[in-house]
Amino acid sequence: MGWLTRHAERIYALLRIVAGILFACHGAQKLFGLFGMPAMTSNPMMLAAGIIEFAGGLLMAIGLFTSWAAFISSGEMAAAYFMAHAKGGFLPIVNKGELAVVYCFLFLYIAARGAGPYSVDAMLRRKP
Repeated sequence: MGWLTRHAERIYALLRIVAGILFACHGAQKLFGLFGMPAMTSNPMMLAAGIIEFAGGLLMAIGLFTSWAAFISSGEMAAAYFMAHAKGGFLPIVNKGELAVVYCFLFLYIAARGAGPYSVDAMLRRKP
């Protein structure tokens, strides 16, 4: 698919933005009771998860402090998998932890790669 290669940076930006917004929606559920879920702010673990998901998702989406936000979010997803899903069986397809695993490794990749040229991080680097 060589013809897509010239669009790789734009496609990566789209991946980062979409994943960030979707992750922020999970945080909005926990923090604000949106999207058909009650707010879970009375549970300290869910409050922390909601803050990481909402703030981390928004930061990744706009590309600000992207590597840090993605690294912390990756760790949160690893913790979520082992704390909530792994006890339901070894395989993610069985314990319903596929999304946590995919987010964990996607965010680890974003942390390693950085925001890319279509981001606030890149704009800040260009300023004298």
